[in-house]
Amino acid sequence: MPNTDLYAILEVDHNVSAEDLKKSYRRLARQLHPDANPGDAAAEARFKEVSQAYEILSDPERRANYDRFGQDVGAGGNPFGGGSVQDIFDMFFGGVGARPNQRRGPQPGPDAEVAVEITLDEAAFGANREITVTLPQRCATCDATGCAPGTSPITCVECAGLGEVRRVRNSILGQMMTSAVCTRCQGTGARIESPCPTCRGEGRTNAATTMTIQIPAGVEDGSTMRLSDRGPVGLRGGPSGRLFVHLRVATDERFERNGDDLHHEAHISFAQAALGTSIEVPTLRGTTTVEVEAGSASGTAHRVRHEGVEHLHGRGRGDLYVHLTVDVPTELDDVERDLLRQLAQHRGESVADHHGGGLFRKRAKR
Repeated sequence: MPNTDLYAILEVDHNVSAEDLKKSYRRLARQLHPDANPGDAAAEARFKEVSQAYEILSDPERRANYDRFGQDVGAGGNPFGGGSVQDIFDMFFGGVGARPNQRRGPQPGPDAEVAVEITLDEAAFGANREITVTLPQRCATCDATGCAPGTSPITCVECAGLGEVRRVRNSILGQMMTSAVCTRCQGTGARIESPCPTCRGEGRTNAATTMTIQIPAGVEDGSTMRLSDRGPVGLRGGPSGRLFVHLRVATDERFERNGDDLHHEAHISFAQAALGTSIEVPTLRGTTTVEVEAGSASGTAHRVRHEGVEHLHGRGRGDLYVHLTVDVPTELDDVERDLLRQLAQHRGESVADHHGGGLFRKRAKR
């Protein structure tokens, strides 16, 4: 607003009462309202000046500050017009990013969160997953206008359809303008007199929606995907907010993951560990063969290169580590006991006798 006498804008004198001030404002507002002057830019500009001037003078404290300092800021008293520290902050930084005559329009919807469980294979290779979430969606009855069928919204008188309310503050630098979202219309620039019976004027209703999300290869348990414009829709046709998808990787019986490496426990027999063997172990892409050397002990690890998880932020894959567990037999028949006894005797090892406890004792039958 230009540096002009606010009383002159409202066509009243400085001693006007609050009631007469209100009457003058209403008269000018009806006369200059954009709905009464379609396409008249001058009338619209005048309407904005009148609204801003009334906003200041209708507040007793702000009117007193204006009367005291007016256009001659710094003549005495508080150079910030009696405002608080927060008022001073708002004076200099309020409305940052708002451009003159820029319509704010409907505000974006809020953010939403959803948790999705995926398999280790999906985490390793990536996948397209369909998920169903219940979020505010555009109302089908009113097509997100918020109005009952056959009606339409009207321009908000408070903000003149801008979706924002501007304020003039006095400072040591002169008059400064700040802006904020209009609380009467929630930034939409319009008011609804006949709300839609389905959404009650919000222009949105909760509904289940199915969408496809692309899970990148290499994600870990606890990773979060941020999807812009996939969250709840805004009030009365406002754009959608963001949807945060929290990924939970299900436990896999085959592998334990550590970063991009996988670990698998392979069980082999006493004889296989002593004599060596070839075993088939699972991988994410099928199976592979691991050669077990003779004399391998429990805990021996074999590394299979490039059979782990794909790197999330680069090329290549992790490795697969196969950890051997030697299973000691707990149930033996007579032939097996005799063979092992002969082996022990041949190696000069002391073992329990047939009736004693220890390694070769038969498990009691129930």
